[in-house]
Amino acid sequence: MDRYATMFEGLNEKNQGAFVPFVMIGDPDIDQSEAIIRQLIESGADALELGIPYSDPIADGPTIQAASIRALDNKVTVDECFALLKRVRNDFPEVPVGLLLYSNLVMAKGISGFYEKAADAGVDSILIADVPIREAGPFNAAAEEYGIAQILIAPPNATEETMEQIGEHSKGYTYLLGRAGVTGAETAANIPASELIERLNAHRCAPPLLGFGISTPAQVKDAITAGAAGAISGSATVNIIADNLDKPASMLAALGEFVGSMKAATQKD
Repeated sequence: MDRYATMFEGLNEKNQGAFVPFVMIGDPDIDQSEAIIRQLIESGADALELGIPYSDPIADGPTIQAASIRALDNKVTVDECFALLKRVRNDFPEVPVGLLLYSNLVMAKGISGFYEKAADAGVDSILIADVPIREAGPFNAAAEEYGIAQILIAPPNATEETMEQIGEHSKGYTYLLGRAGVTGAETAANIPASELIERLNAHRCAPPLLGFGISTPAQVKDAITAGAAGAISGSATVNIIADNLDKPASMLAALGEFVGSMKAATQKD
């Protein structure tokens, strides 16, 4: 079952793009994290991109770093993250779920062993932030073995060679960077020209989702207008969690409102 293909097909029929929120599994603790993830789905998220807590997230800005620290302070483990994902998958069998994480987390359990556990938990895709395409061979092989889409990143200044490699190996979706640097809602995305998306399409890359710096419905709409298949919002989502740590009910309500407004912006004219 290719949940991404099914999702994109259904959205195309409704003339919509995808809205994909990111949160850190285990933030602020494992029980509240599960409630958050369920809220995101129930509020209209088309798919999820989820992090696993790590002590040195080099591609992330301070917001997502803080989310990792909160989870690690609560002793959240990789095995607990997979157990949570399995529970969510049982209740939401059709929603695509992707992981965005770092190579040390994968290699600590052995690449094949990690991908096997991910597949067993119902994970659809894995993006490893610190592994360039030229070093992705062992991860691609494990992804192929266990039926997981290995997500590749298309930077704003991607060369033709990079585009060719993405076209050859990408599955699920292509993570299109809205700007260079680390994650964060503080710096807005520079919505790429449609020319870049056209280049991805010319190389038959998996549908592009725009990420990094997406924090408002207007930015989601601009991404869709530029030709992206959807948008990913991480730091803006995580900021809502950080702002409501002592108010769990308010946190869930605010997350629901945010997802609803972002999803509404995916409707094409």
